[in-house]
Amino acid sequence: MKTFITDNFLLYGDTAAQLYHDFAKQMPIIDYHNHLPPAQIAANHQFENITQAWLYGDHYKWRAMRTNGVHESYCTGTQSDEAKFQAWAETVPYTLRNPLYHWTHLELLRYFGVDDLLNTDSAKEIYVQTSALVNTPAFTTQGLLAKMNVETLCTTDDPIDSLEFHQQIAASGIALKVLPAFRPDKAMQVDDAEAFNAYVDKLEAAAGMSIGSYAQFLDALKKRHDFFAANGCKVSDHGLEQIYAEDYTEADIISIFSEIRAGKTLSKEQRLKFMSAMLVVFAQWDHEKGWIQQFHLGALRNNNTRGLRLLGADTGWDSIGDFPQAVALARFLNKLDNSDQLAKTIIYNLNPADNELMATMIGNFNDGSVAGKIQWGSAWWFLDQKDGMTKQINALSNMGLLSRFVGMLTDSRSFLSFPRHEYFRRLLCNIMGEEIDKGELPNDIQWVGKIVQDICYNNAKNYFNL
Repeated sequence: MKTFITDNFLLYGDTAAQLYHDFAKQMPIIDYHNHLPPAQIAANHQFENITQAWLYGDHYKWRAMRTNGVHESYCTGTQSDEAKFQAWAETVPYTLRNPLYHWTHLELLRYFGVDDLLNTDSAKEIYVQTSALVNTPAFTTQGLLAKMNVETLCTTDDPIDSLEFHQQIAASGIALKVLPAFRPDKAMQVDDAEAFNAYVDKLEAAAGMSIGSYAQFLDALKKRHDFFAANGCKVSDHGLEQIYAEDYTEADIISIFSEIRAGKTLSKEQRLKFMSAMLVVFAQWDHEKGWIQQFHLGALRNNNTRGLRLLGADTGWDSIGDFPQAVALARFLNKLDNSDQLAKTIIYNLNPADNELMATMIGNFNDGSVAGKIQWGSAWWFLDQKDGMTKQINALSNMGLLSRFVGMLTDSRSFLSFPRHEYFRRLLCNIMGEEIDKGELPNDIQWVGKIVQDICYNNAKNYFNL
């Protein structure tokens, strides 16, 4: 059976179709937050088959397969790549109304020209066809990105990363920009003294200095922050349950650092104070350099201890959390704004109950210095689907300026995930087009088309100084 992905997929009217095809479709992609491995881009890696390119590392698919009764050996285990693909193909028909169903068929069509539905019967032929293409020069990692008109990527990188692969990419002369993003989460994770100290030991090696005090800890991190800036970094990122904004003194943090370096277990109050202090320090450095800081808030991670023990983190054991967000977020942003040290900021929430909270919070700190200085980021992770993106667009429209939104990102580890930008663009154009048809927006296609192009590309290009 042929796919349902037509030229006007998700576009329910001529105006929506015109906005997408004449304005949105041709815009390049700036993907300012993803988890793609720079090493594979630098090496222009060639996958051996479709499974390696599509299923490896994709915990979205693994969760669906497990829910469908598929044994773990077909997800992360030792079954052959072809057997894993077959298991995924058998699962796909059961993903109806899950975004995976749309993404799967968009990706097959856009990368491989496959316009058949993926299921048990079509799996073998599609596996052979797509795996043959994956082995051609046009389907290397750089080729896959070029197919989707990707102009700039910002990866996610720990402060101790050597950035050697970013340097190789920059020196290669390819048109694609691949920039690092500073992700210092491990420098704040003080729940486990042994793990924290092991990380500090690695930081010592990366910074080329000993770390025996809090001042030296900051010096080492600042050296890495400077190193990232020298290698083109423009963005930091934090993955947190919530913002931490406890009161603390410098003496408090010096003492806390000494205790954890001595291997002592910190109290909850000490942990919160330390994380609060580090967030302010990183934010001040970001402001000093003119970086954009990003905060991904609200994930309840590693819920299944058996799964975590067997497979590790980021393998499908996370969910939406219900952490309080408003008070600490307001305190944190206000503290920085009060000293005129608030950098451009993008805030992402994972709990849809916080949508209106986030849409109104950003308005408290947009000060007119930069259009859209404080952003509410695109629908993220579990909200990265038709309903979630539509709700984010509508809440931002109602309580802020959608026209200044920096748009979509993949937040993905997959080189085949970039049709998600197309998905977002189609939804955006349909929302605008339907309201024009209803007489709720003016029938000024050129102006609305310009706003669409800004959201898809121009706003991000200007915001990130690209």
